[in-house]
Amino acid sequence: MALWCAAQGWPVHPLAPGRKTPGANCPECRDQRHDPKTCACLPAGRPCHGFHAATTDPERLNTWWVAQPAAGVGVACGPARLVVIDVDAHPAPVPDRTRLLAGIPIPDQVDLAGLVSGFDTLALLAAYRRQPDPSSDETTLRVRTPSGGLHVWYRNPWPDLEFRCSTGSSTKVALAWQVDVRATGGYIVAPSTRTREGTYRAEGTVRHPAPLPQWLRDELVRTGHLIRPPVPTREVPAMPPARRRPKTAAAQRVFAPLLEELVACGAATEGTGFTEKLNRAAYTAGGLAAAGHLEAAAVREDLLQAAHRARPWQTARNERIIDTGIAAGSARPLHVEGRP
Repeated sequence: MALWCAAQGWPVHPLAPGRKTPGANCPECRDQRHDPKTCACLPAGRPCHGFHAATTDPERLNTWWVAQPAAGVGVACGPARLVVIDVDAHPAPVPDRTRLLAGIPIPDQVDLAGLVSGFDTLALLAAYRRQPDPSSDETTLRVRTPSGGLHVWYRNPWPDLEFRCSTGSSTKVALAWQVDVRATGGYIVAPSTRTREGTYRAEGTVRHPAPLPQWLRDELVRTGHLIRPPVPTREVPAMPPARRRPKTAAAQRVFAPLLEELVACGAATEGTGFTEKLNRAAYTAGGLAAAGHLEAAAVREDLLQAAHRARPWQTARNERIIDTGIAAGSARPLHVEGRP
């Protein structure tokens, strides 16, 4: 499996036999903490530092697995351009509904009876976006985990975008409760790897990742997973003349509270969820502008003013978040009632 993965262009590294974690470092690396980039073990071909050692070199892989035939296979997601949705099914207390979907309030009238795992929260997110549930996506590689979870593998088709890992228990960066994201900065267990708990088995007949769906890309941007945004430009994309319309009261009822939340973040320097709120506001603004409810240039200026009032020491970062969020939102026009 290691050589097969490498043939796909996915750098791999050995996992400890019977486990889903990387093999142990050499004694020197274990005893002395240092930056993997400066470690002499990696150019020497020793598999220290987990996914940092990942390679597609067949000779090196043969050397590693001859030395440890029972080792599992880990795939370094970042260099492989993979984004894997890791759906967990671990028994755990279900959190409050405000913590189930990142940045999406779930009204009290939505019946959550029977919700017990990441399969349910991912399906709920897909339903909110009116999209197919990724856990049922038969067009891409899906791998069943020994614990009953599922890895849904996708290929990142955007060369200028890079996404970070997260965990579904995170209160800051997450896609949903018990829905992890494996991307740059992490690895994923390859199918056929055996652990003490069982074997990672590919589902269905598809053995290659499909391109990451646009709507999931937008969700990753919205929830703060983007770590390499497109080169920012100060030029706001022009809306088609036929879609340029004045602000509507309905759109303002959606957009104004988001601006107020941003300004309110100025009361504290941390712990306010500012980045998530700015992402959400910019994404919403992009959708409203794309639908013709608001002027793109005007809402961008409104966002900049609100963000700079709340976080005046990070103006460049504010602009990057706003431009990326607007660009993502503009791909999904947001229609509201009251349009003239």
